[in-house]
Amino acid sequence: MAVAKGLKVVGYVDCAGGGQVVVRNNIAYVGHVKPPNGTTIIDVADPAKPRELANIKVPEGTLSHKVRVENGVMLVNREVFPIGRIDPDFKGGLEVFDVSNPSKPTRITTWASRGMHRFTFDGRYVYGSPELDGYLGNVVSIIDFQNPAKPQEVGRWWMPGQWTAGGEKPTWEGTTHRCHHPMRVGNRLYTSYWHGGFVILNIDDISKPKFVSGLDWSPPFPWPTHTCLRIPYKIDNRDFMVVTDEDVVRLEGCPPYPSSFMWMVDITDEKHPYPVSSYQIEGIGPEQQPYMTGCHQPCEIVMGNEIPVAWFAHGLRIIDISRPHAMKEVAFYMPDVPPGSERVQSNDVTVDDRGLIYLLDRVRGLHILERIG
Repeated sequence: MAVAKGLKVVGYVDCAGGGQVVVRNNIAYVGHVKPPNGTTIIDVADPAKPRELANIKVPEGTLSHKVRVENGVMLVNREVFPIGRIDPDFKGGLEVFDVSNPSKPTRITTWASRGMHRFTFDGRYVYGSPELDGYLGNVVSIIDFQNPAKPQEVGRWWMPGQWTAGGEKPTWEGTTHRCHHPMRVGNRLYTSYWHGGFVILNIDDISKPKFVSGLDWSPPFPWPTHTCLRIPYKIDNRDFMVVTDEDVVRLEGCPPYPSSFMWMVDITDEKHPYPVSSYQIEGIGPEQQPYMTGCHQPCEIVMGNEIPVAWFAHGLRIIDISRPHAMKEVAFYMPDVPPGSERVQSNDVTVDDRGLIYLLDRVRGLHILERIG
């Protein structure tokens, strides 16, 4: 049976498994993990009675698990499925939809690339991680959507060694160093770079992002860096960033570790970021765990010192960061194992304007939760 502390379920959507959920104006948009499921649009005005409004399908061999919505425009990613499959003819990128009427999404255009993984969208610019011809692995791209029908790339950054068409040679194997997820706060991009750690980029000139600093802890830790969540206010008069690693492909040559966890990084001196603490939940054994057991994705909307985190096989965890050197869990929700799965696979979490929490499973189901107590 499901187990909870400090959270209660107020609604549930029995949908295909997903990679990302966002909520705008009481409408939830879910990007799915496996074709032919692409994006589902759900009315959650009454969270106890969610109602599907529309469903967009994708071709086999296509992944469309990320979705962003601002100002009536919906963007969804397109990359090859399964990730890592070699298909030189695959065409991906971003699909652009008009969702001013969420019941009738209308395709506007495509921003084409070899594929797009994670991205953020502020209503004007996309900060994304596309695969582009001539580059090894995903890079940072800034795309202007002022006219959604004619998106234009306006800025690009890559880790030296990725631009193979320009004669650069990587110092790493394969695509272990690649952009995963740029997130903007002010004039900075806080960017996870997989087994390249993370980088902070200055975008005072959005057309020419500049490297400020970076930090890479794999090795010795085996997991890739997944998300860099800049806390948009000071704690104890210092600046911090929550960083989560992803419990997936481990770096070869690293010793066995039980499972990925969450970091707190001090970025008060942004040229010299340093970790001040880490957090792992209770109950994960000391031995190496199966993939997708540990930490994954924090809620990207910071509502205060309580950070909801999707913790793969351990459901939703609410982590209090008010003492950055001593983070602690203050609430959790462990769902039932969903139909068709051997265990829980909590993949993404977000909140809406009402403070409701949306927890999306990678295999099946979307829970709507309320913080209590």
